[in-house]
Amino acid sequence: MADDPLLSRLDLNLLVSLDALLTERNVTRAAERLHLSQPSLSAALARLRAHFDDPLLARRGNTYELTPLATRLLEHTADALSAVRRVFESQSRWDPSQSTRTFTVHGSDYALTVIGATLSRLVSAQAPGVRLRLVPTSSMGIDDVLNRLASVDGLILPYGITADRPSMDLWRDDWVILAAEDNPRATPTVSLEALSASPWVFTYQTRSSFTAVGRQLEQLGLQPRVEAVVESFSLLPLYVAQTDRFALIQRKLAPRVLGLGGVQVCEIPFEPVPLIEALWWHPAHGNDPEHVWLRGLFAEAARDLQ
Repeated sequence: MADDPLLSRLDLNLLVSLDALLTERNVTRAAERLHLSQPSLSAALARLRAHFDDPLLARRGNTYELTPLATRLLEHTADALSAVRRVFESQSRWDPSQSTRTFTVHGSDYALTVIGATLSRLVSAQAPGVRLRLVPTSSMGIDDVLNRLASVDGLILPYGITADRPSMDLWRDDWVILAAEDNPRATPTVSLEALSASPWVFTYQTRSSFTAVGRQLEQLGLQPRVEAVVESFSLLPLYVAQTDRFALIQRKLAPRVLGLGGVQVCEIPFEPVPLIEALWWHPAHGNDPEHVWLRGLFAEAARDLQ
């Protein structure tokens, strides 16, 4: 319990000041953000500098820059502040109809398109004061959200990218090929030779962010020639139409992108890896009654998809 004396001497309001100062990098703007006087925030900065034995904000001409320590702290303050808020906002009894809480969920644009609107309607019907914040993720963003899962309410992600967090299955889907309407290689079931000879648009292509069927193409020895990477399934038609490119897209999303025109859907000439989308969350949320309620709405929305 060696940390207890240190924590007992700290004013947790300094965490709020630290977050504002590191984010704004300016005492005046940070004071305005917190509705404090500039002398009050200057005093808080002095206490923070004494605590960390570091200037935190270093003047460079007419601006301030973060010191190396402050840059490291910036990665943790937002998460720490969110965790503190969750502690003090927790209630033994929670009435969703009276709540004004904001739930933050990250996912690909495909996942948010498929389930987001239904989920939003359910939230609105049961808890009109609750706000749902749905955030599309990029390949870099997935790693970041996995590291910060304690500070968000959930991440919609297929199996295969992570396995060390609690999760619940949402829906199953499979894959089809997207091609231009006038692509001569786009037959009802595209041949492996056509897949190998054609250029591609991929959505995610990093070590920790990928589509399983994209990896499957490589394992079949096709080695797709990727001409473009766009981290959005909904934007794929713009990069496929009027070209000889192929792209992989989820079957549930295909009707929406076909409505944009200029593209068609073809079947894959092998059995693609099934896609199982799941909701992932941090173990700290396991018994949170508010989070349990949210997960129940996800389950209801997923049933509607079937």
